[in-house]
Amino acid sequence: MAAPENLLRHQASPYLLQHAANPVHWRPWGAEALAEAAESDRPILLSVGYAACHWCHVMAHESFENPDTAAMMNALYVNVKVDREERPDIDQLYMNALHALGEHGGWPLTMFLTPDGEPFWGGTYFPPTPRWGKPSFRQVLQGVAEAYRSQRAVIAQNISALKRALAAQSAARPGAMIGPEALDGAAVALLRAVDPVNGGLQGAPKFPNAPIYRFLWQNHFRTGQAPGAEATHRVLRCMSQGGIYDHLGGGYSRYATDAVWLVPHFEKMLYDNAQVLELLALAAAAVADPLYAARAGETVGWLVRDMTAEARDGHAAFAASEDADSDGEEGKFYVWTEAEIDALLGADSPAFKRAYDVAAAGNWEGHTILRRTAPPGDPAQEAVLARVRAALFAARSRRVRPGRDDKVLADWNGLVIAALCRAAAAFRRPDWLARAALAFDFIHAAMRSPDGRLHHAWRLGRLTAVGLLDDQAAMARAALALFEATGDPIRLDQALALVAAAETFFADADGSFFTTARDAVDVPLGEAGRPRTVADNATPAANGLMAEVFARLFHLTGAPEWADRARRLIGAFSGLGDGLAMAPTLLAAADLLEEGALVVVAGDPALLATADLLQVALAAPDPAVCVLRAEPATLAESHPAHGKSAPPGRAAAFVCRRGTCAPPVSDSVLLAAGLRARGRTGA
Repeated sequence: MAAPENLLRHQASPYLLQHAANPVHWRPWGAEALAEAAESDRPILLSVGYAACHWCHVMAHESFENPDTAAMMNALYVNVKVDREERPDIDQLYMNALHALGEHGGWPLTMFLTPDGEPFWGGTYFPPTPRWGKPSFRQVLQGVAEAYRSQRAVIAQNISALKRALAAQSAARPGAMIGPEALDGAAVALLRAVDPVNGGLQGAPKFPNAPIYRFLWQNHFRTGQAPGAEATHRVLRCMSQGGIYDHLGGGYSRYATDAVWLVPHFEKMLYDNAQVLELLALAAAAVADPLYAARAGETVGWLVRDMTAEARDGHAAFAASEDADSDGEEGKFYVWTEAEIDALLGADSPAFKRAYDVAAAGNWEGHTILRRTAPPGDPAQEAVLARVRAALFAARSRRVRPGRDDKVLADWNGLVIAALCRAAAAFRRPDWLARAALAFDFIHAAMRSPDGRLHHAWRLGRLTAVGLLDDQAAMARAALALFEATGDPIRLDQALALVAAAETFFADADGSFFTTARDAVDVPLGEAGRPRTVADNATPAANGLMAEVFARLFHLTGAPEWADRARRLIGAFSGLGDGLAMAPTLLAAADLLEEGALVVVAGDPALLATADLLQVALAAPDPAVCVLRAEPATLAESHPAHGKSAPPGRAAAFVCRRGTCAPPVSDSVLLAAGLRARGRTGA
């Protein structure tokens, strides 16, 4: 039997350490906690959250720090805390169970399990007293414990039903290869849900929903129709001028609680900012909007300044998140009063207040969340506003900062590395590409296991969670982004090694992939509980990312086996029918495979003309474009681009689609125009 004490002090996760002083006898997830529950015949109370989660903090203060509530928890349950970012596989398993119970998901996630880890009831946040139609947390604790003691048959029925539901959720849905009709249907369904005025999806709250907009953007190039591009521009512009954006320090908050992007849930997540940065780069490649360049530069500034995690051997990756709270109050670090603005800015205050919605009454709970409401002024006016923002940023830096979760997550870093590669080309910032390489090299050195897999989480020199499919997929995609951006063959080798690890440890016989590895030892429910997902959430689903990796490898190498693997993976889920709209990353991969372009640039790398063609190709606004420097050894001999070259002293680009390469293009302007509209090769 474990000691009657809180064991979280031995953990590395910042979220778990936030709870290390609770009077609750918390245990970390693992075999020891399950064994303790079995020995004592007590159910497990599983609480899942993350360091930047506001409502997690609320429930902690109200319940987990309360000695009487903690005593009840300790007497009735084995209490287990999980950081959902460190163990997304455990979070996904029990979140799926909550959904199967007909409940809305969210964090904190509160689930009740048998000693075998089988879920039988759950919810999210529970208040300390009955409120909003919810029972109090203590009422829940007593009621569930009594049911566990006296209603085992009913609980067994619940468990059986939930296990069947979980198995169904994890099942593949094979079908025919995804074609234009399925892509059209998904785009129509998604566009129907778009807010035509405020951007994003209709209603509140509003999330960036980056995987959806990346697909709609790419689909615009496939069809030549405007709505997908218009929806993407609208969401980027509305978010970038709204309160969800930090107008002083850069970076986007996780979501807005309202329908107009004013009031954020103030935490900033690495994955959101990675994906929005990529969207900004794509949009800027199509439309030279100064807003996109400004927000990209400010967001990368925030990433480098505030989100660089501990360095190792000169390399550094990115931290996971920044909290919503400081001094125990949500948003306190970010909001202002008119009096504060007036005192700090003096004569510049009226112009700033007009531009950023500052008024005596505020726009949120008596305070002001900065948002840009005035249109751009002339250069002199904008210079004044920039100087004023810098002064406010300096003043804000003296406040108590929100907490930072500085653990390094391989999958989220993969997203930001790929985004930095694309943004470096779109905004001509080679320093961003160098920063991407540093992050990749950190993870590859510090988080790779001898069997080739990447671990999922690292902090303070400790590997704290085993690798998941998401880590291998996102980092393989990042390696390919670096390969295309630099031409370094080592990056291709690294991508291939990660793909091999994914296929060894995560693949199913049908060509799809499970989230957890085949040798995972602490994921309960066996095969029934082994998650496999293709639906995107706030981050792209790993099966969709793997499909994109396979498609890119096919274009970059010409080896037909990569196309075969992509088609098998896509086909494992293509029977979802209308549900394919929830898998936009997979849909984009299907389009990339069948309709994507490979741009082969030939010429002396020292020539300015070669560099210009590479720059244009890498900055193409269509995501379904792959870029390769002409190296005969790289491509399979069967590839139409094999052996392509430029005359001595010249540079040329060959655009290849559907197995055919168009005549060479030497003019970068013509190449740019050709990559904006797909058109039939040679037409």
